[in-house]
Amino acid sequence: MSPRPRLLYVTDLAYPARGRRYGDEDVWLTARLRGSFDLALCHPLDAAALMDGFDALVVRNSGPVIGYQEEYEAFRERARALGARVYNPLHGRGDMAGKQYLLDLTAAGHPVIPTVDRAEDLPLLPEAAAYAVKPKAGADSIGLRFLPYEKLSGLTYGEILVQPRVDFRYEVSFYFVDDLFQYALYAPDPERRWVLEPYEPTADDLAFARRFIDWNTLHHGIQRVDACRAPGGELLLVELEDLNPYLSLDRVPEETRDRFAAAFTASLHRFLEA
Repeated sequence: MSPRPRLLYVTDLAYPARGRRYGDEDVWLTARLRGSFDLALCHPLDAAALMDGFDALVVRNSGPVIGYQEEYEAFRERARALGARVYNPLHGRGDMAGKQYLLDLTAAGHPVIPTVDRAEDLPLLPEAAAYAVKPKAGADSIGLRFLPYEKLSGLTYGEILVQPRVDFRYEVSFYFVDDLFQYALYAPDPERRWVLEPYEPTADDLAFARRFIDWNTLHHGIQRVDACRAPGGELLLVELEDLNPYLSLDRVPEETRDRFAAAFTASLHRFLEA
């Protein structure tokens, strides 16, 4: 490696995310990282062609890969062929690998919204007013629809998941760098998912989030554990985002942002030294 490590930072600065500003977040983060690294930014569609010559690639707000699945798979294959270091590492078991983890966690009895992917398993779901149907490769609510139970048996299964629609009190997200908790945010109004406020987690909340961080076995990287507070008061996993989680850094105090940037920088140094 060069005296100052060279990073290729992968982001789609212009992605039109609802309620979020990818570009602002990555402009701020890269400004902080430049204090420790030589840095170049590129669009996710250019990453495979540009990755050679960098000490690591940092995949950040690169947008849902469902919109460029073939190119994303080519990027992963080239990274493996070159032995390129990719942060987050490509062996994540959460959203990075699709939604299979929701089925695996359901089967293992973890506190997750019950999930099935076969018509014969529909009776295993709890009764609900409606059911969420989503593609296994989906993200950012792409392809999400809600149906009554009687219409579920007529669906074509194989690439879809079905879950009960939970009448939750609020959604809450826990943000980690490596296995270190950084902060939590929640949406008090369920109808305004991205209007977030700081959340002070309890010891039980953190134990809930950490069980999924431990399950994922990513020793390096940024992860976001999304959960909902069910009517009974318990937390249920909604999503384990380990590919390119948006961080909502504009929703936390300056001190928290600075602490996160320091943890991110330290994690990248550990990753490069590992």
